Amino acid sequence: MTISGTDALDSGALAELDELRLSDVDKALPSAANGHTKAEFLATRPRLSAFSTPVMVLDETAIAGNLDTMAAWCEAHGVDLAPHGKTTMSPVLWDRQIRSGAWGITLANFGQLRVAVRFGARRVQIANSLVDPTALRWLAEQMYANPELEVLMWADSPQTVDAMTAALADVAVARPLPVLVELGGEGGRTGARSVAEAVAVAERIGKSPALRLAGVSGYEGALAHDASEESLARVRAYLRSMAELHRRLETEGRYPEDGDVYVTAGGSAYFDVVAEVLAELAGGRTKVVVRAGAYIIHDDGFYTGISPFGRGKDTQARRLTSAMHTWARVVSRPEPGLALLDAGKRDVPFDEGLPTAQAVAGQLGAAPQPLVGAEVTAVNDQHAFLRLDPARPEHDLRVGDVVRLGLSHPCTAFDKWRWIPVVGDDSDDPVVVDLIRTFF
Repeated sequence: MTISGTDALDSGALAELDELRLSDVDKALPSAANGHTKAEFLATRPRLSAFSTPVMVLDETAIAGNLDTMAAWCEAHGVDLAPHGKTTMSPVLWDRQIRSGAWGITLANFGQLRVAVRFGARRVQIANSLVDPTALRWLAEQMYANPELEVLMWADSPQTVDAMTAALADVAVARPLPVLVELGGEGGRTGARSVAEAVAVAERIGKSPALRLAGVSGYEGALAHDASEESLARVRAYLRSMAELHRRLETEGRYPEDGDVYVTAGGSAYFDVVAEVLAELAGGRTKVVVRAGAYIIHDDGFYTGISPFGRGKDTQARRLTSAMHTWARVVSRPEPGLALLDAGKRDVPFDEGLPTAQAVAGQLGAAPQPLVGAEVTAVNDQHAFLRLDPARPEHDLRVGDVVRLGLSHPCTAFDKWRWIPVVGDDSDDPVVVDLIRTFF
């Protein structure tokens, strides 16, 4: 495949998704979709009531608004964006992010990289060390065949660099593969544990005939998990170390004379602090790149509490909106204060908070009523435990009722679904305007 000359993904490859045949063995898809292409099925203007429970649903209006909000924020703060594509593993959504101004897409491993290249991604960052020989040789071949393909990788030790170099020893490398030195922190995840150690990694990259030093990388989210002043101070200190490392590599002349230089950090929780500390480094050939990926979907849990748009003083604060929820059906009322729903760990995320009960309706497509005070207290493989107050009339749920659940952490919501319906309006029984295909 030849990569196109535009920043967007390959329109032909994306169009192939419209021609995929749907099947009623895919979770939640209605029988009416069976055997039809995605395009054929959507042309019938199906409504949400045609789907079965549990079903995860995306909101087009919220997605569009979140894309605009993040694009405006990046422009205002002078940083580039390479959103982490593992959040959705949806080439259609990646394409929309790039068309909204993103520099490229961030991914985590070789399998995800192959999906991105298959759909025409031109710029990819692998937020990881790619040391698998098969993966590196494949990448070298792809870069040889596609001159516009740029894939940044990370390395956090001389041993990592040596493993990369050895894997490429007998491969024709059209141009050295760009590698970023990863700086970590004590108690964090990967990454060299000091600036001095990171400089040693850069030195080893500079000696590799197959690699090119292309900048500095890190992940501050491994060092904090809330928005307390203590956590924010820890993140700032770490980011200052990243800036120190970049300046030292620049001063010592370790960057090659040609090519862009990248300084990249910033998951979906602290990208405002990244801009505060690192944005001043941007200019000339140096790009400061944040990697927030959850913003396009957002949530009603973890990111609502920690996102800069929810806690910051920015004039655009609180403009991200959750674009996902799940409808689940009451399948049992074994006790007065308990309802069992047909959505469990296979259907809803639970690693960063349990789902929250938002509303209840007699059926999908019926007018929902608020369900205040009900609480999901546990999830099994296929069930959610919804605790109710028998004294509240609105908690008198019946078997067959459907409950709208707010979700926390889109990264572990999308991976449970192959096809996800997107609704285009806020009516009780909205029209499904798209089906998002995931590639987990």
